[in-house]
Amino acid sequence: MAQPEKARSTVRIYLDILKAAAEEGNAKPTRILQRANLSYDRLVKHLADLQRLALLDEIKEGDSRHYVITQKGREFVREAERAQSFLSAFGVSI
Repeated sequence: MAQPEKARSTVRIYLDILKAAAEEGNAKPTRILQRANLSYDRLVKHLADLQRLALLDEIKEGDSRHYVITQKGREFVREAERAQSFLSAFGVSI
């Protein structure tokens, strides 16, 4: 019998959002939502958290908005991926 998938950790969700923003450049919320596989409500909460942590910036232009990863956000992704690599060597995932 297959084991059920574990829920993603908050760190994993942050990484998915930040990577989506980095890959898109000026990422619209819909693209981040799709790429990070999140519901709209969860996306809004996590976007606010990432802005509060200065890992992501919101840019408003008229009626539209998009998000860009900050330098601090890029550093977070780099270090989290290093930690993930280290932990996976011991069979642990984030």
